[in-house]
Amino acid sequence: MKILCISDKIDPLVYSLNIKERFSDVELILSAGDLPLYYLDFIISSLNKPLFFVFGNHHLESIKHFKKQPNGCLVQEDTADFCCGAVHLGSKIKTEGEIIIAGLGGSIRYNRGNNQYTDFQMFLEIVKLIPRLLWNRLVKGRYIDILLTHAPPKGIHDRKDKCHNGFRTYLWFMKVFKPKYLIHGHIHLYDMCESRCTKWEDTMVINAYNHYVIETGDNNGS
Repeated sequence: MKILCISDKIDPLVYSLNIKERFSDVELILSAGDLPLYYLDFIISSLNKPLFFVFGNHHLESIKHFKKQPNGCLVQEDTADFCCGAVHLGSKIKTEGEIIIAGLGGSIRYNRGNNQYTDFQMFLEIVKLIPRLLWNRLVKGRYIDILLTHAPPKGIHDRKDKCHNGFRTYLWFMKVFKPKYLIHGHIHLYDMCESRCTKWEDTMVINAYNHYVIETGDNNGS
């Protein structure tokens, strides 16, 4: 399966009349945050493929259209003035075809803004996923295939400034639940020679900044 991963920047190669020709073989889209929902809506309308997303720490004006449930999950409300075919994956697990995907949105807390978490608070978000992860292991023989996040793991692709620190708890998640991919955003690549893909134990960590295409079954992308 070819997967189009996007985050943080509206890419003119994606936001284009030629999107169908460029990405005709893509079967799934994953958005790692900090993108307006009209952009996601354009991609869905153009490619007619499922799209899952998490919110980042910017472009949060549309988060008001999602109602927080008792378990902490955000569920889209039915509002006449809001429409987007994307599926919010924050603190949830979904299956698309044979691929098991979990989502964890937000960034490390740096100014007490919306959708920011301490490392411990993010660990509590992970705890919500554990029952489903264990069920997947029992029934499907594996916990998860892809973890979609906004922020990166601590020490992998992150930055030294407080805003762009990664979550240490993601390292624990990868060690215990062994996703094949962790796809994140948040870290802008101003130098395209910077590392975008890093293997950590059993997981390929991929920065989805701008856009990146992966094909499940191997560790190659473009």
